[in-house]
Amino acid sequence: MNFAVRKRRAPLIIIVSLVDILIILLIFFVVSTTFKKDQPEVQINLPESKTATKAPAETERAIVSVDENDQVQLDGKSVGVEELETAVRDLPAERKSTLALQADRKASWGAIIKVMDALKLAGVKNLPSFTREAAAK
Repeated sequence: MNFAVRKRRAPLIIIVSLVDILIILLIFFVVSTTFKKDQPEVQINLPESKTATKAPAETERAIVSVDENDQVQLDGKSVGVEELETAVRDLPAERKSTLALQADRKASWGAIIKVMDALKLAGVKNLPSFTREAAAK
């Protein structure tokens, strides 16, 4: 007796649909990881400046914030003006060199001066400030 022996074909994997799925996953992960917050989650109404320049978003800055109630925060954590000097001294050198000031336009000028004095006493030599670009009229 002759039995017809059929060879089994190897299962086929359709590679085109797998590549499509991998590209979609890659796009999803790239888009979802590039959204990072540059500033702490403090509601601050920044003053406008006609000479403001946009800094690259990739730079990691340590941010000292002064809100409209004169509350001082270092990287989103509340700090008193008295403790600000020691808190800044405890920062690593690379974070201290990129320190920036962000003050609400309704913050009192006296509180901002106290913060700037504390930062100078802590050894901060260059202190950039955040502003908003002026709206075109």
